[in-house]
Amino acid sequence: MSARLDHDEDTLNEVHKINVTPFIDVALVLLIFMVAGPLATVDIKVSLPVASAEPQPRADRPLFMTVKPNLSLDLGNDSVSRERSSSTLDAAAKATRTRPIYLRADKTVPYGEMMEVKVALVGLEKISEL
Repeated sequence: MSARLDHDEDTLNEVHKINVTPFIDVALVLLIFMVAGPLATVDIKVSLPVASAEPQPRADRPLFMTVKPNLSLDLGNDSVSRERSSSTLDAAAKATRTRPIYLRADKTVPYGEMMEVKVALVGLEKISEL
């Protein structure tokens, strides 16, 4: 025994209404997060120590050692060979080593080459000694 519910009509009627239920669900979830978010923050009172050290004086001008994409070195605006980089750096820093030295490289320079320059600057023979 079977029954037809469409009464011999093969076409479906179009419903011209927007289903707003998903929009209401999203709006309610957002409202919950907007209200509960600020309430979820917890303030913890921490008693931090007071620093009594005097600030260190800054160096007049830092030194910049640059590794170019072709792996050549520059100290400031002057080109430097890798073999003489340490002695040139000592002369430029006036052998006091109190001036900060910033090592920078092009983004195409391999990391290993950058480390080789760094090792040469600190005066070690090989990276394996680090």
